Amino acid sequence: MTPDVTPALDLRVRWWADGAMQRKPHIDLAGAVALTTFAIVLGFNQVVIKVSNGGFSPVFMAGLRSALAFLVMLAWMRYRGVPHGIRRDLLGPGLLLGVLFTFEFVCLYLALDLTTVSRASIVFYSMPVWLTLVAHFVLPGERMGPLRALGLLLAMAGVVWVLAKPHAGEDTSLLGDFLALGAALGWGGIALVLRLNRVSSEPPEVQLLWQLGVSMLLLFAFAPLFGPLTRELAPIHWAGLVFQVFAVASFGYLIWFMLLKVYPASGVASFSFLSPVCGVGLGWLLLGEQIGVEIIGGLCLVAVGLFLINRKPTAAKH
Repeated sequence: MTPDVTPALDLRVRWWADGAMQRKPHIDLAGAVALTTFAIVLGFNQVVIKVSNGGFSPVFMAGLRSALAFLVMLAWMRYRGVPHGIRRDLLGPGLLLGVLFTFEFVCLYLALDLTTVSRASIVFYSMPVWLTLVAHFVLPGERMGPLRALGLLLAMAGVVWVLAKPHAGEDTSLLGDFLALGAALGWGGIALVLRLNRVSSEPPEVQLLWQLGVSMLLLFAFAPLFGPLTRELAPIHWAGLVFQVFAVASFGYLIWFMLLKVYPASGVASFSFLSPVCGVGLGWLLLGEQIGVEIIGGLCLVAVGLFLINRKPTAAKH
């Protein structure tokens, strides 16, 4: 047993709890690095889900991911001494988070079973567009100026461009594309609940535990409705499940929720413009997916639009 590992881990955790958890008005360097890393992981995760769907039924795999990540998060919370947060006063918002989380991943996993990683990534990671639109009306201090409005229009145009040509390759379907859009709306809904509800004052571990616990039950209940639970299982499919549990569904989302408590919601979400870029590139590189003009054009519009949405306004000169 090495004596220096735990103190180093505790130091990093204390940095999050004491310094980084203070609310900040804009994305700083530390936040940009963390958000960029997470965006790359999420982009790669689209490929992992697509491949893992070859061994598991999509909804059943989503349930397994939630169940295993739930156990990981319980162990982490016990180690850190964080209360589990399963209380009566959190029942309503906790169930709402869990239902939105379930909706998001039913849509996303089925989408990646029906369409390409490239198309699903562009549509799914348009989430900041819909979040910014709603935040303009319901979140104080996050109203759109002219540049953000232009970015919103460009990104929406990019999504429409992708959806308008649903059969660019052999492995695409309009249903899959719209399921990816549903997943984006579910993700945006979670971000809004975390900002508007009293659950926002709870530790990120508690927020995530509710989502994993409720979705675990619902996804396992729904899974038999979508056919056999397994397909042609191989070691690569189990490896994909492990990656989803640890790199995304437990510690990955925990970091994202922490960042959401520190930085403006639309700013955090807008860094996901890197994820569709990675998703399109990795889908082409690892899966041999075709990239047509609608993919390149739609990706460029979404990326530029999200950049404008996230751009910090320049202070006026006097």
